[in-house]
Amino acid sequence: MRKINCIGVLTSGGDAPGMNAAIRAVTRSAIANGFRVKAIYRGYEGLINGEIREFCTEDVSNIIQRGGTILKTARSRDFETTEGRQRAYENMCANEIDALIVIGGNGSLTGARIFAEEFDVPCIGLPGTIDNDLNGTDSTIGYDTTLNTIMECVDKIRDTATSHERIFFVEVMGRDAGFLAQNSAIAAGAEAAIIPEDSTGANQLEQFIGRGIRKSKNSSIVIVSESPKCGALYYADRVKQEYPEYDVRVSILGHLQRGGSPSAGDRILASRLGVGAINALLEGQRNVMVGIKNDEVVYVPFSNAIKSDKPVKKELIDVLAELSI
Repeated sequence: MRKINCIGVLTSGGDAPGMNAAIRAVTRSAIANGFRVKAIYRGYEGLINGEIREFCTEDVSNIIQRGGTILKTARSRDFETTEGRQRAYENMCANEIDALIVIGGNGSLTGARIFAEEFDVPCIGLPGTIDNDLNGTDSTIGYDTTLNTIMECVDKIRDTATSHERIFFVEVMGRDAGFLAQNSAIAAGAEAAIIPEDSTGANQLEQFIGRGIRKSKNSSIVIVSESPKCGALYYADRVKQEYPEYDVRVSILGHLQRGGSPSAGDRILASRLGVGAINALLEGQRNVMVGIKNDEVVYVPFSNAIKSDKPVKKELIDVLAELSI
């Protein structure tokens, strides 16, 4: 196996709070272990276009507290093509990069897996996504901060919901994963969460309405995972039609969920995983995601990490159901 002297690092896909902490940890741990570090800007698109420069320790000073990513990020259509990946590999070779560390979510790690297989490049992934939908790790970088952001927003929404005796449907991110919706609903004391993993969402909505009528609640909060067909607007319209006596409002939190200074939890997680990525390379690991399982650093093959079947625990669904009576 070719000796690794220089490591490339990039962030890809949607930004997540804590990505900068991960970049910092990768850079400093790599330098501490005798590697050179090349920063790749704008994800795979930057690798294709040669937006690469060497990093030293000072380049990652004073970034651990910053949201977003100093390396920028972009979704690359070109990297989905064989020709695009060939150009990316040629730029890696031209910049003497021997191994690649990719900080991103499902799509980013899928790209890393394909790239590693095609060109026999050692790739290490760090789970950087607010959705928490990667297998093999208890949490992903950005998830904790986003959860806290949603909770704070819902706390504020409840103030006006109570004042005006309204039902609010609050739509949160997560795509096909309901971790943000389910856990923010518990944290904010919401009456219900409608998530893709729970096929009883519509029934859950009816039960919640029924409980509200019986208890004469003067306000209620329902957290809904984003969906092009059955998002917060869909359920709000249903309630307006079926229960016209209720004053219904919708709040779609949108991209504010991605921003903000990362929480202590995300900073620590990102720091541990960044150091873990360098340790993985030192141990000869290839084409794995570095995660945290039961508070231990673990290596998860890309093929296992990107499976789209990470379950929301039924226990969490039951907890919300009992506490929302």
